[in-house]
Amino acid sequence: QVQLVESGRGLVQPGGSLALSCVASGFTLGYSAIGWFRQAPGKEREGVACMSGDTIRTYYADSVKGRFTISRDNAKNTVYLQMNNMKPEDTAVYYCAASPSLGRTGCLLLSGFYNYWGHGTQVTVSS
Repeated sequence: QVQLVESGRGLVQPGGSLALSCVASGFTLGYSAIGWFRQAPGKEREGVACMSGDTIRTYYADSVKGRFTISRDNAKNTVYLQMNNMKPEDTAVYYCAASPSLGRTGCLLLSGFYNYWGHGTQVTVSS
């Protein structure tokens, strides 16, 4: 059974940091692109960051470049999102996703390419 389980939800003050993690099971993470997406109330889901299976390619949304870092540990079947210098507009439900369809070398911030999704974890940035 394929599963992606996020953890690290929380409330953080503007300028603060938070780390999310996502544990995958039921498929080979190393052969999949991974992505983090988020959805704020009343807005569409947007891509935040992605990384190819071979870790060579990474892409970030302009809104998070220089502040967020995506990483992965294929041996632990775990992906991470380190979020620094957070802003109130980062408030959203964050989802991790995996795409065997993109293979080991692909990485896209388009949700339609992702086959597996976690249930999401709430991140709130507020003073």
